[in-house]
Amino acid sequence: MSEAASARSRLTADRAAGIGPLEPMLREWLPAQRWFAGKGRGIGRVRPVSTAELLPPGSVPGMLHLLLDVDGDCYQLLLGIRPSPLPPALAPALIGHPRSGPYAGMAVYAALGDPRLAALLLERLRNPGTLGPLRFDRDPDTPIEAGLTARPLSGEQTNSSLIYGDSYILKVFRRVGPGINPDLELPRALAAAGCARVPAPVAWYEAAPGGGEPLTLGVLQPYLRGSDDGWQLALRRLGSGADFTSEAHALGRATAEVHSALADALPTLALGPEQTARLAAGMTARLAATAREVPALRPFEAGLRGAFDALAASRGAGVPAQRIHGDLHLGQTLRTADGSWALIDFEGEPARPLADRRRPEPAVRDIAGILRSFDYAARSHRPFAPAWAESCRAAFCEGYARTTGRDPREDPVLLRAYETDKAVYEV
Repeated sequence: MSEAASARSRLTADRAAGIGPLEPMLREWLPAQRWFAGKGRGIGRVRPVSTAELLPPGSVPGMLHLLLDVDGDCYQLLLGIRPSPLPPALAPALIGHPRSGPYAGMAVYAALGDPRLAALLLERLRNPGTLGPLRFDRDPDTPIEAGLTARPLSGEQTNSSLIYGDSYILKVFRRVGPGINPDLELPRALAAAGCARVPAPVAWYEAAPGGGEPLTLGVLQPYLRGSDDGWQLALRRLGSGADFTSEAHALGRATAEVHSALADALPTLALGPEQTARLAAGMTARLAATAREVPALRPFEAGLRGAFDALAASRGAGVPAQRIHGDLHLGQTLRTADGSWALIDFEGEPARPLADRRRPEPAVRDIAGILRSFDYAARSHRPFAPAWAESCRAAFCEGYARTTGRDPREDPVLLRAYETDKAVYEV
């Protein structure tokens, strides 16, 4: 190791040992973040998992990457370090001012709001390599533009995203765990299979603290400029009284293409009667837990449970299961500038353990999510527009069947169970 590298290593270790002075301000800041899963309860144990300086010591601004264990959940933090006070544009990103330790007298702030530090992330992704526990990688066959201005994507909840120019979007996962994230795994598998319905990752980064299984930390994908969010598009069409069945039909075909490509690219299985019964039992347990948390649901609990009882009684055998999107709804779809549909955000339900999200499941789970979205849209309209929802639901299923040869409505017991489970999840 060179003398400079050795000095930098010692300084990084010294600073890692000095994370303690940041803890009080992080305890106060974390519960206010939309992506923090521990809202509503006090923070107990806080422990650094790994740290890495993304800029040489003495850089202004500095940038610290931190994986932080908070009561058993691991969070990814990107912290900017500057002399105080912060420039006015960065003032809303302030986390605090350490009173002691290596950052004493400095301002610590959320780094993704700083265009200079956001640009550094893109450069790291353009030039693969390792930095402490971090590893940056990319598709060698896809060039990545340099010097693009970054802007944060507002309105997110479970993650944070940066848009670079009009070319790329970087999703930064906040709550992370060991194992490849489906939002990297599935789009890469689809790209290798030649499916163009999902933007193919061009770069990504991960960490392997302590030499364990890597944690996926971020994914860079093409930004589909000029696209319409499927949920907002549906609401606009509904509000103007315009027909949406042709779009719903096309979305059904796109969803079926993605499912078919995933089934070809990754392992599949068939659920036996015992597995189907366990599936129904899990849905029943979620309903009971939700009813305990939401008293307004209790008068409907028995009726909702009937959908799961019917699934258990069906003794369904041979139900195909495969890798799926896992949290599909209209807000996870984009109609691109050329009028085609794309599916995005393959992370699955973030509250579920990563291992659960990577298990094969019936594709009807995704279908149920879209069908529920049509109902939600219709009920958000005044007056309620049930005929609009029914026509969109039928068109979607017909489009799906046109690609796969099987209409999802041909298995009403399974479809009703998944639609009911999705409604309970939304509650």
